[in-house]
Amino acid sequence: MKRPVIVLTGGGTAGHVSVNQALIPVFLGKGYEVHYIGSHEGIEKELIGEGHPEVIYHAIQSGKLRRYVSMKNFTDPFRVGAGTLQALRILRKLKPEIIFSKGGFVSVPVVMAAKLAKVPVVIHESDVTPGLANKLALPFSSQIFTVFEQTLQYVPSGKSVCTGPIIRPELFRGSREEGMKRTGLTRERPIFIVMGGSQGSAVLNEAVRKALPELLERYQIIHLCGKGNEERSLDDISGYVQYEYVTDELPDLLAAADYAVSRAGSNAIFELLAIHKPMLLVPLAASKSRGDQILNATYFASKGLALQVKEEELLDQPMIERFRSLEQEKSRLLSNIEQTTEPKTPEKMAEMILFFQK
Repeated sequence: MKRPVIVLTGGGTAGHVSVNQALIPVFLGKGYEVHYIGSHEGIEKELIGEGHPEVIYHAIQSGKLRRYVSMKNFTDPFRVGAGTLQALRILRKLKPEIIFSKGGFVSVPVVMAAKLAKVPVVIHESDVTPGLANKLALPFSSQIFTVFEQTLQYVPSGKSVCTGPIIRPELFRGSREEGMKRTGLTRERPIFIVMGGSQGSAVLNEAVRKALPELLERYQIIHLCGKGNEERSLDDISGYVQYEYVTDELPDLLAAADYAVSRAGSNAIFELLAIHKPMLLVPLAASKSRGDQILNATYFASKGLALQVKEEELLDQPMIERFRSLEQEKSRLLSNIEQTTEPKTPEKMAEMILFFQK
């Protein structure tokens, strides 16, 4: 008997993939044949196409609508059209029961093709306001799940519900001892993990590295600096460990850390919240983005769940003072964090998604 098929999509950044990674084992356990539609070169190809051999990966063309002048703004609509036709052929062949879209520009042609193929689509929006890709996809969706309650004012009311975040269960299985072994760090000084996202943050990288001599007198640092951003001259500095990007090691590194300094992507900060890490959020500046990270960070700060500093103001105060402020606010932040609602499990979210299947 042929197994039912589910198609997942989303990509461009790790945040558009991590939720799908959490859901894949659940759908496989329920007997579904899982397919993933992503781009040819996005991070989703590595994380899903290479990291999950049990999932069948399909690569299509996709475009990107930029907020700056570029010749690609004229050619990418044609790539979206081509990607839609490619996705439509895949969907007509697979005949899936449902599609789950996590956003990112590769998801737009998939969701458009789903409408043509009459396949129901559930969209998941992690940020306070929908990203441009999800804005384009909303009219073609059957149901929209949001992480933030405030997001409901920006999406169609008749088919939207706030479900809260989904957290990968492996993050709760991290081992502090194993994290110490991996990094070679000790319990003698507090450990900060600095996270700039899958693509890294040049601002965070520079700020931390310039202040290393002073920071390492009091703290130890695990630095996730982004692909291509490692600085080999810093490899042998005691108390400082750098990684471009981590996958399987992340739960152990997070368990080893006492504090986090992070960008404010929704998935990352809700994961830090779920594992009770006091955090300093440095959202991507409005001049470099649509401002979604600023809204995320402002919400967390207003609830007393994190400290926040604007990217452009990061160096107005020495980094050692930023670290000390977070250390001093630890008790207050943890008290608020411990009172937050538990996130959805992947199993519960999978049930909600499958409710809308054909």
